[in-house]
Amino acid sequence: MLTARRFLPSISLLAAFEATARLGSVTAAARELDLTQSAVSRQIKALEEQLGVELFVRERQTVRLTLAGDAYAREIREALRRISSASLNLRANPHGGTLNLAILPTFGTRWLAPRLGRFLSAHPGVTINLVTRLSPFDFRLDSIDAAIHFGHPHWPGAELTFLMSERTVPACSLAFKVEHCIETPNDLLSVPLLHLTTRPDAWERWFAGNDVVFESVHGMLFDQFAMAAQAAMAGLGVALLPTFLIGDELGRGELVAAVDREVESSERYYLASSTERADYAPLAAFRDWIAAEAAADM
Repeated sequence: MLTARRFLPSISLLAAFEATARLGSVTAAARELDLTQSAVSRQIKALEEQLGVELFVRERQTVRLTLAGDAYAREIREALRRISSASLNLRANPHGGTLNLAILPTFGTRWLAPRLGRFLSAHPGVTINLVTRLSPFDFRLDSIDAAIHFGHPHWPGAELTFLMSERTVPACSLAFKVEHCIETPNDLLSVPLLHLTTRPDAWERWFAGNDVVFESVHGMLFDQFAMAAQAAMAGLGVALLPTFLIGDELGRGELVAAVDREVESSERYYLASSTERADYAPLAAFRDWIAAEAAADM
């Protein structure tokens, strides 16, 4: 449904308003936009008349946002950013398509990045932009087409494509294991444990799954697997890590299984994508490709 024209101010009016709101000065906004001060003032006045709302309080030679103006500035700033990003993407890839993909940091660097060249070779007209997101978001409010999701198959407003399951193992350095004489799951109750903030109950579930009685589990917190793995290699403790993400470290002996008890996670990896963009060609191609890559790894 088309929006009524009176609710669609021109980009020039919005740019003048956004610059003045951000810089807090008509003069500074005029310098940034390469306009005269009077031209910027006229554009802001025209915007206020079109909207029927006062956006600034004018006091002598200064301006400050009204409450309504402040709220409007926040939304307009994001809208202008998205328009700028879309224009940049089109200019960079005028004949293909752009896929904006949100990734989990360690999954992106360890699993996806080494394989991504194969997709780009098979689809030379597609450009992929990668950003980091650690938790679900609203596809309607973000300029992201798809995201790697780890968890249960629930993401409101998104279509989920299963990628793979995950097995974790308690991992540490060989020197740490020898020093602490770790042989059984119960031995891990007396050593430093490394935790992920995104999986706060992972150790509790691991102990319960191995019939280990415990009262509470403490230790250092990390927000990414890569940091927890580095800490484990440095001898700071034992971390529960996905085996498919630390295969190189296990192969080189930089990490070893503290005890040989792999556990399958109850959560899974999915590709979450906007239902409104389901037929977007770059997204459809990427969905088919990554599902096939994940299936080949299982």
